Amino acid sequence: MKKIRNIAIIAHVDHGKSTLVDALLKQSDTDLGKLSDKELIMDFNDLERERGITIFSKNAAVYYGDTKINIIDTPGHADFGGEVERVLNMADGVLLLVDAQEGPMPQTRFVLKKALSFNHKVIVVINKIDKPNARINYALDKVLDLFIELGANEEQLNFPIIYASSKLAKAGLIPDLASMTGIRPVFDAVLKYIPQPEFHPEAPLQMMIVTIAYDNYKGRIGIGRIHQGTIKNSQQVMHISREGKNKSVKISSLMTFVGLGKVEAAECEAGDIVAVSGIENINIGDTIADLNNPMALPPINIEKPTVKMIFSVNNSPFAGEEGEYCTSRNLKERLEKELDNDVALRVEGGKSTDEFIVSGRGELHLGILIETMRREGYEFQVSKPEVIFKEENGKKTEPAEDIWIEAPEKYSGIIIERMNNRKGVMKNMGVENGIAIFHFNIPTRGLIGFRNDFMIETKGTGIINTLFSGYILFVEDIKTNPHGSLIVHETGTTTNYGLVIAQERAELFIGPGVKVYAGQVVGQNAKAMDLAVHVCRAKQLNNFRAKTEALTAGLIAPREMSLEQHIEYLGDDELLEVTPKSLRIRKRDLKAKN
Repeated sequence: MKKIRNIAIIAHVDHGKSTLVDALLKQSDTDLGKLSDKELIMDFNDLERERGITIFSKNAAVYYGDTKINIIDTPGHADFGGEVERVLNMADGVLLLVDAQEGPMPQTRFVLKKALSFNHKVIVVINKIDKPNARINYALDKVLDLFIELGANEEQLNFPIIYASSKLAKAGLIPDLASMTGIRPVFDAVLKYIPQPEFHPEAPLQMMIVTIAYDNYKGRIGIGRIHQGTIKNSQQVMHISREGKNKSVKISSLMTFVGLGKVEAAECEAGDIVAVSGIENINIGDTIADLNNPMALPPINIEKPTVKMIFSVNNSPFAGEEGEYCTSRNLKERLEKELDNDVALRVEGGKSTDEFIVSGRGELHLGILIETMRREGYEFQVSKPEVIFKEENGKKTEPAEDIWIEAPEKYSGIIIERMNNRKGVMKNMGVENGIAIFHFNIPTRGLIGFRNDFMIETKGTGIINTLFSGYILFVEDIKTNPHGSLIVHETGTTTNYGLVIAQERAELFIGPGVKVYAGQVVGQNAKAMDLAVHVCRAKQLNNFRAKTEALTAGLIAPREMSLEQHIEYLGDDELLEVTPKSLRIRKRDLKAKN
């Protein structure tokens, strides 16, 4: 039997997971070929590179001596908890990365709670000890407090500790960078503390599919861990779907991971992570079982979505001008395709054939889907996010979240006021070095649209982290910040003259020379009421010469907004038009202008 270890790397966003995986890959006994000189080779998705976060779990495998170590890089954000929960099924232990300066953060709590529930062995890695403001003892104390708070047992509390700087590719058993020579102490800890998978070669085959990939030549590829038995290339097996339907199929290709790639294998044993192709309609949660003794593995339980949005066909005056896929059929097929890869997503039909209700784990979860689709050439509209209510014991409940806020102490008053208006309940408050730290519990409904206002109120100096905490009784009268919008009066192209007049009443979202249509939102009014503006108005020509600068005097640069900020801005009567080239906020009823 081969020596195998299966580990998942878990951490808060931006605590160095992917960088550590890079260091492990480069300092292992694995030939990486041309990829050996690249940075962040695990985050190959464009969105991941741009945002600096891991969105999709990935598999890699390295050899350390005669042991194969399967490494699973997991997302650090709770909105992608579906990914975290699935891939932890494949691991026997985890590396928990904690920033030496920040200590464990809210998303650390989320992923650690999941790992402890699987009873995985945890190796704590205090990372980024090279930071000038690193607080190693503080981080360790907070990690221990977190383990106790999450109900860890005595064995789990006795966790091994590694100190590291993944950026410098160094690690050691003591926090002394000068004595560190490489990342190999992490490998040694994995071999010492992470258990070898159990092996029962005589048992009937069982393999759970937890990830789906696609290859132009092999088609759909199912990735998962062999729980028991062995699997061979070209073997006849039983495909058991999530619905319990059995079908005899033949594996056309069996692959195992080496480095970042996959290689063909003749036979693989229990405990290894493999990829199989040739099985039509294979999906996440399916079981590959022995043909003569088929037994399904327990299904993967994923927490249900908490936020929904309506995706609909674009029906604005500019519909079809910028997108390649614009029809309801295109939209339906793309959303159904996403369901195959994202078990935390839900898609239902709307009031018409042109509408689809898409539910996810949070605004970021749905925002990533929207951004991915627009980059693929899709054009559509989305509504304001809404929370999903539930009935429990005859009472209406709604999702709530824990929110941790850090901001300069001088903003404490406005933060508490905003949280009170949104029915946030303060759990804790403290001040460290002039920075106020708050912990609130707040209905998810109260958080929608809050982040953008918060960043404006704190002049960009505040930090927010949130974590889903469960369902609470429905809260009445949540006061969010109502906004008024500037609505275009007529279709045309914006002019300097028209914008200068409009900006006297509001903050603009667009500049001059931009095509707009009647009913489009081009700015935020200073008052909580909508206002129709003539941003396409040209200056009347006469016989008197005027100074050129008078036409553009005082024209302020428009507010640049990301996709998430556009979504947060949306009102109940507004939609976001999404195309590969543009993001436009518009009124549902284009003719209703104040």
